[in-house]
Amino acid sequence: MRIDSKKLIQAASNARQGSVSPYSKFKVGAALLTQAGEIIGGANVESASYGLTCCAERIALFKALTEGKNNFIAVAVVARCEGGPMPCGACRQLLREYAPDAQVFIADSDDLKTIRKFTVKGLLPSAFVLVP
Repeated sequence: MRIDSKKLIQAASNARQGSVSPYSKFKVGAALLTQAGEIIGGANVESASYGLTCCAERIALFKALTEGKNNFIAVAVVARCEGGPMPCGACRQLLREYAPDAQVFIADSDDLKTIRKFTVKGLLPSAFVLVP
């Protein structure tokens, strides 16, 4: 399946509008693409107890998984920061577990045309995984 990175970045940008970020005001959107062509979006949700805050990537991933979706081939992440937001360590770990072969597209919300591309394995080459 051909991945339309612009469409996926736009979906992440749209998801960003659902951000609940009253403390940092840092709105992040993410969009996962399945092999079947489905796009699942998510946005970050903050808590006054910062450790309970959840990133957009994990929100999208948890939403997709709990809806029975799998076989993720790409993820896009958008926020207002130069070069776009990179996934944190927790998001990299979960993406490596559930979307190990996915491509990762990153963009600044003020410049959706400039898209940086990575792979999940490239972002976390030595992930913690359980051996069956």
